[in-house]
Amino acid sequence: MATGWFAGEGDGFRLLGTRCSACATVFFPREDHHCRNPACVGGELRQVPLSRHGRIWSYTDSRYRPPSPYVTDAELPWEPCALIAVELEAEGMVVLGQAVPGTTVDDLAVGMEVEVVPGVLHEDAETTWTTWHWRPTGATA
Repeated sequence: MATGWFAGEGDGFRLLGTRCSACATVFFPREDHHCRNPACVGGELRQVPLSRHGRIWSYTDSRYRPPSPYVTDAELPWEPCALIAVELEAEGMVVLGQAVPGTTVDDLAVGMEVEVVPGVLHEDAETTWTTWHWRPTGATA
C-alpha cells in the first residue's frame, strides 16, 4: 500500500493529492514539503481528495512481471493486466493505474469514462497490499 495516496471505501474512496495555497496547483502523488510548480514561490500544502471520475487518455497491457518493488508471487504464472492513464475530471492531470481485474485492453477506448475504486495489488497469508483500480463506467466521449 502506498501510505497517504488514497483513503476511504466504496463511493467515498478517493486518491489523495496536495494543493498549493499560493498557486492552486494540485499534485499526485501528494507532496508534503514544497510546491513542485517551478513558477511558484511556494505556499502551504493541503491534502485534497481528487476526482473520482476521469476519461481514458491512453492505455496498454502489461505482458511481463514487473521487477521489485512490485509485489507478486513468483511461483504463480503472470496474469497480464490493463494499465490506464486517466485524465481526472476536475484537475485535468493524468494518473496511471491498473484496470479492475477482468478488464482487458479490448474493453477500453480513449475518451471512455472511468472511476477510481479500491483494489488489491497482492495478498498472502499475512498481508494484503491495497491500491486503486480504474473501472469503466460505460460512458464514452
